[in-house]
Amino acid sequence: MSRAFVKEDAPDGVVYIPPRAPLPAGAVNFVTPVGIALLKSEMTELEAERELLKKGDKENADRNRALTIARGKIKDLNERIVGAKLVLGSDQPKDEVRFGATVTVETKKGRQVGLKRTLSIVGVDEADITAFKVGYIAPIARSLTGLHLGESAILMMGGVEETLEVVQISYHSD
Repeated sequence: MSRAFVKEDAPDGVVYIPPRAPLPAGAVNFVTPVGIALLKSEMTELEAERELLKKGDKENADRNRALTIARGKIKDLNERIVGAKLVLGSDQPKDEVRFGATVTVETKKGRQVGLKRTLSIVGVDEADITAFKVGYIAPIARSLTGLHLGESAILMMGGVEETLEVVQISYHSD
């Protein structure tokens, strides 16, 4: 993950490249078919942006800074894509929560007993809590992985211990 590239045209000599969502050291970058498509689409957009910037005024400091940032993002993204391991839902056991699963859990003990939540376990670059897509390294995903229908996980949520029972498991067709 790049933190910065040194450039003489930047006011302080450093251009900050915003980091991608982190993967734990040594973790495999698992991706769903949707996740790899999103990464490749992002790469296409960044490459198009870079090409437009290359045509700009070479003496313009803002353009040069933006070009440096685009190049850094492309480098980081390329490393993510090259290291990606595609996991197909069709290869997963249908009766067990694994990467790529969409799982519905019901709170059996905790603040909101009876509350049902459905979430999908996805790669870190695809994770989006507003769409109920949780990265496979998130505590809730790690707690649910390996469970079967009717089995439960106990985890801390908002400072309260909750028991979540798996009530449904499905995988998207690839």
